[in-house]
Amino acid sequence: DGAMLMNGINEVVTIANYWKEWSDPRLIILVLANRDLNQVTWEQRVMAGDPKYECSQNVPPFEFARYAEMLGLTGIRVDKPEQIGPAWEQALSATRPVILEAITDPEVPTLPPHITFEEAKKFIESMIEGEPRLGHMIKQTFKEAVQGILPHKK
Repeated sequence: DGAMLMNGINEVVTIANYWKEWSDPRLIILVLANRDLNQVTWEQRVMAGDPKYECSQNVPPFEFARYAEMLGLTGIRVDKPEQIGPAWEQALSATRPVILEAITDPEVPTLPPHITFEEAKKFIESMIEGEPRLGHMIKQTFKEAVQGILPHKK
């Protein structure tokens, strides 16, 4: 959602203006909405050992799916895991551009499966420095790590 708020919502106006001229008007924009400049937040944690600096990382709420509808496009909002499949089916069968807004948890790590020792050290330092939602972040990080180790159900 951070990138979408920086530039994307402006480009959607252009899409709304021209999509009817396209030979194939299907276009899906997935917005992972977590009210955080999340990639920067996690880079600061891992690369610098800094906790999240909320006044610069939090972004205001914005209803992307409603915005799409206001512009004459299709807007779909997902805030529960069981809505994901039907939302994608709806988006893929749409006859006009779609904004698919998925509400996500900003504390789920965006770390790659293998990080260096130095990156792990900086990540731990960021937690020690005073991470605002430390308990939830530790829970999500542990959950992600365990899922990477245990075999997945089929």
